Amino acid sequence: MNDAAPVNELESLDPATETAIARDLTRRAIWVAPAFLLVGLLGWGLDGLLSSALALVLVAVNFRLGAAIITRAAQISINALYGAVLGGYVARLALMTAVVLVVKAVGLLATVPFAITLLVTHLGLLAWESRHVAMTLAAPGLKPTK
Repeated sequence: MNDAAPVNELESLDPATETAIARDLTRRAIWVAPAFLLVGLLGWGLDGLLSSALALVLVAVNFRLGAAIITRAAQISINALYGAVLGGYVARLALMTAVVLVVKAVGLLATVPFAITLLVTHLGLLAWESRHVAMTLAAPGLKPTK
């Protein structure tokens, strides 16, 4: 018998459900990255390639930071979770904006491939991932593989 039982069910999930989903989203972003990088390179040259790469990195970091914030806040309390989700969203949006403004000021940002990659990967990866997430309380997180 294990004497060190988890205090709540959140602690018994290993890894945290949101972390597993964010990791899976990042893995899928790596799968689609070559297509976006190629389009950026062919359409806008080196600046397009770098802009698409930056957008892909921002998408992956955004998903991973969001999961980390949720994981940490869920261990504290439900109120901390609510505040962290809202505050984390605003902070991650501010971080992405700051990165874009700095890169644009340096003159390395091709706006069109960056915007296309950022929007399509954010929305596309979330839609793609929704097909792989179990929507039941019995098996939260990713659907078991057959």
